[in-house]
Amino acid sequence: MKIKAARSGGGSAFRRYRNLYYGDSGLGHVLHAELLVTVLGPMPGPAGLLLRGALYPRLFGAAGGKLLIGRNVTFRHFRKIRFGDNVIVDDNAVIDAKGATNTGISIGDNVFVGRNTIVYCKNGDIELGNGVSLSANCTVYSNNLLRIGDGTVVGAYSYLLSGGEYDMTDAQTPFSEQDGMRSDGPLTIGRNCWLGARVTVLDAACIGEHCVIGAGAVVTRPVPANRVAAGVPAREMRSL
Repeated sequence: MKIKAARSGGGSAFRRYRNLYYGDSGLGHVLHAELLVTVLGPMPGPAGLLLRGALYPRLFGAAGGKLLIGRNVTFRHFRKIRFGDNVIVDDNAVIDAKGATNTGISIGDNVFVGRNTIVYCKNGDIELGNGVSLSANCTVYSNNLLRIGDGTVVGAYSYLLSGGEYDMTDAQTPFSEQDGMRSDGPLTIGRNCWLGARVTVLDAACIGEHCVIGAGAVVTRPVPANRVAAGVPAREMRSL
């Protein structure tokens, strides 16, 4: 798989870089993207927002209208990233759809991705519904499927994980040499949820619609719809 090839150092430095950032994209697309990102990526002020909004969309798999991209945003595997209308990606965010066989990242209408937030795949898929808000410094990771429903708000410094498990029973292989690709199943977070700051949601610990998860909670198992949960590990406190 190309991800492993990039890590193992096979091929030239440019080939490894191209696999990591662009996958199967043609050389023309790679050079076009490199030019735009180098010139426009760090450009400040209204001019930077205007030019990135006008010229970046043609790099993606799909992009709706009024896309606003902040300074120094990192995109990987552009062709596997799809945006709806009125999306804002704040400064220093990372949107990384890398993978050999995955579909990538789909971002709905009116979505906000906060400053320094990382949304990334390791051959998995991520779907952000309409009106989703990811606050600053969040991490959203998938090597399976991670889906966040419409209107859900995720507080700052939260960590959502679909997959990424290591094999604790394999005493012969150090964790650093494992690929961390085990998963117990998709992670879904329902519509109209509010996750407080520094919430961690682990692999397959799905959350139903209209839930509130208290700040600092660690969700290790599914939470039914219409519940308030908090604590480490998170426990249901009451119904909504």
